[in-house]
Amino acid sequence: MSPRMPLPPPPPPAELQSWPDREARIADRALALDALGRRLLGVGRLATFLAWCALLQVGWALVGVLLISLGGPMPDPLTVLTGVFATVLGVGVLVPAGWLTVRSLRRDRTVRELLVRWAALDRHGPTDARLRAPALSACWLLLSSAMCAVGLWLGFAVPLGTRWEDGGYGLVAYGMGAALILWVTGLTGLTKAVGHYRFAVRLSGPRRPAGRSASSGRPRPE
Repeated sequence: MSPRMPLPPPPPPAELQSWPDREARIADRALALDALGRRLLGVGRLATFLAWCALLQVGWALVGVLLISLGGPMPDPLTVLTGVFATVLGVGVLVPAGWLTVRSLRRDRTVRELLVRWAALDRHGPTDARLRAPALSACWLLLSSAMCAVGLWLGFAVPLGTRWEDGGYGLVAYGMGAALILWVTGLTGLTKAVGHYRFAVRLSGPRRPAGRSASSGRPRPE
């Protein structure tokens, strides 16, 4: 689903619901859940997630040109001028990339709220099982875990392996910033994938009888 396409509307309140029968309600619920699931975890959303992370890294790398030039031995004026120009370009990339990332996260929250509201309408085994999207959830989980692992490696490798001649504190600052971007992005993806899969598993699991307690299995007292 394209990000420009509108989201499915929320389900109507209980007093305004006018489905002719349960089959019609199940059909509308399935359409909404499929659309919202694609918007939340689909291939397009995953590509956007990776693109924003790449843009953040590119912008920070351009800023890092100046940090590295100033953090090592005395730089020549041409190097500093090149670093300043690269920093201006980097800020021009970082600001819109950061804004788009925050906008995507807010939109994900809206999609999740709609998903929960549509899911609460009813239960339907095949639709609820599709919502798990195990392949896409695994892709999100693996890629996000890889980001966290690379970020963790950078966070230790750059400070330990940096010499004054290589860029000194400037290179350390750049490496820690790149590691932070990977960590935050990776943790965001992990939280999203795990949270969605747990929600889908609970939704498609067996429904507990309303009149029995969870601990003893006996009817709850009125």
